[in-house]
Amino acid sequence: MRYKKIIYTVFLIFVIGVVAVIFSSRQVGNTMDKNLNTDNIEIATLAGGCFWCVESDLEKIDGVQAVVSGYAGGEKVNPTYEDVSSGTTGHREAVQVYFDPTKVDYKTILEAFWKNIDPTDAGGSFVDRGLQYTSAIFVHDQTQREVAEHSKQKLSEIGMFNKPIVTPIIDFTSFYPAEEYHQDYHRKNPVRYNFYRYGSGRDDFVESVWGEDKDTIRINSSEEAGSKQYASAPDEELKTRLTPLQYKVVRENGTEQPFENEYWDNKEEGIYVDIVSGEPLFSSKDKYKSGTGWPSFIKPLDPNNIVEREDNSFFSRRTEVRSKYGNSHLGHVFTDGPKPTGLRYCINSASLRFIKKEDLKEQGYAEFYKIFN
Repeated sequence: MRYKKIIYTVFLIFVIGVVAVIFSSRQVGNTMDKNLNTDNIEIATLAGGCFWCVESDLEKIDGVQAVVSGYAGGEKVNPTYEDVSSGTTGHREAVQVYFDPTKVDYKTILEAFWKNIDPTDAGGSFVDRGLQYTSAIFVHDQTQREVAEHSKQKLSEIGMFNKPIVTPIIDFTSFYPAEEYHQDYHRKNPVRYNFYRYGSGRDDFVESVWGEDKDTIRINSSEEAGSKQYASAPDEELKTRLTPLQYKVVRENGTEQPFENEYWDNKEEGIYVDIVSGEPLFSSKDKYKSGTGWPSFIKPLDPNNIVEREDNSFFSRRTEVRSKYGNSHLGHVFTDGPKPTGLRYCINSASLRFIKKEDLKEQGYAEFYKIFN
C-alpha cells in the first residue's frame, strides 16, 4: 500500500509538470528581459529561502515587471551558486523585484512576500537549512526601511504565527544575479521545480497559516472599517514584546498604580487601541476625568470589540472588561459615570496604545478620523 502511494504521488507530480510545460509555453505572463530598463522602476530586494519559489510567487503581482534571482548581503564579489550554497560567503539566496510604483507599492510587495515565506525560522527556510536560505528584507533607502519596519510590526500584531517574527531588515549593499539556468527556473524546468516545491513543505506551511487568505493582501491593510484583522499573540511572544507591567495587566489581570500611569491625564485627541491586537477600543471624545487616577470613558469606541464578564475576585462582584480579539484584561466598568450613559469604563493604561488624531490614517485607522471633524 505504501509503495502504491509513492507511485501515485510521483505520477501526480509528473502530470502537474507536463501541464505546467504546456501552460508556460502558451503564457506571456509578466516576465520581462532580465536586462530591462529601470527608468521609473523601483526595486525591492528580498530573501525568502529558495529563490526559484520566491521568484515564481512575486512575479504574479500586478505591476511587477520582472523578478531576478541572485545573491545578496555577502562580501564575496560575483559568487557562484556553489559558493553561496556552501554557506561561507555571507550571501543569501535572494530576488530583486522590479515594479512600477504607479501600479503597485512597496508595501504590497512586502505583504505578498510575508505570505509566501516562514518569517519565524532563523535557521533556514523549510527543507533548506543555513544562513544562505534564511529570510531577510534588504532596504535601499530610509523610506523602504520605515515601510518595512511598519509592515513587520503589523505582521507581528495580527498574531498569525505562534513564534516571534525573526526576518531581519538590513541595509542593501550588493546583489549579484544568479546563473542564467536559475532564472525563470519554474518555467524552464517545471517538472523538477514542482517536485522540489512539493517536497519542500513551503505550500503546506503557507496553507496551514493563511488558508483561504493566502492570496489576499490584508496585513497592512485597508482603510475601510471592518477590513482589518485583529488577533491575539502567544504568551511567549508577548513576554518579549510587552513591558513586565503590560504583560501583568493584560495576561495576569493586574492593576497599575493610579495617577502613575501613562494615559490617566492624557488630553490629546485620538483613539485608544488594544496593546496586544491593535483593535480600537475607546476614543478621547468619550474620555473624562473621573478623579480615580485611571483613564475613564463613558462608552467604548466599538462595542463589538469589548467583552464583559462577571468578576468575583477580592470578595466583591464587579464587571470585568476584556478585548474581544486580543483577549486582554482592560479593567472594569461601573455604573457611577456621568450622563448620558451613566457608565465608567475604568481602564488600565498598560493595556492600551494611544494613536493621535493626525496619525490615524498612517497607522491604518482612517475610518475613525471623521469622528474628530
